[in-house]
Amino acid sequence: MSNLPIVQDISLADLKAGLAAGSVLLVDCREANEWADARIPGAVFNPLSAFDVKALPKAEGKKVVIHCRSGRRSITALELAQTQGRPDITTHFGGGMLAWQAAGEPTDHG
Repeated sequence: MSNLPIVQDISLADLKAGLAAGSVLLVDCREANEWADARIPGAVFNPLSAFDVKALPKAEGKKVVIHCRSGRRSITALELAQTQGRPDITTHFGGGMLAWQAAGEPTDHG
C-alpha cells in the first residue's frame, strides 16, 4: 500500500495559467463563510466539513487542484479524495487564498 496522500504543489503562475487555459479545475475546500467573503474566480465550492468526493469534477485532460486558506485543509482534502477513489487528484495550491490575495490577484465575493 502506498503512503497517502500524494501531494503535489502548483505554483501561483502555473495555477493562473491553467485557469486561463481551462486546463485546471479549481476546488475550494474552505468553509461557507470564507467562500462568501472572497473566492478565486472559477473555483467550485466543496467545504472540507462536508467534503463530497463524488462532487469533485471529472474532465478528460484537466487537472483538479484543491485549495484552502493556507494549504493545510487542502492536504486533508487530497487524502480524502485519494482514499475514496480519486487517485488522480494529487495537486493542491499550497499557498491557498492567503498567497492568492497577497499577490494581488482578483477575487469574487458573495
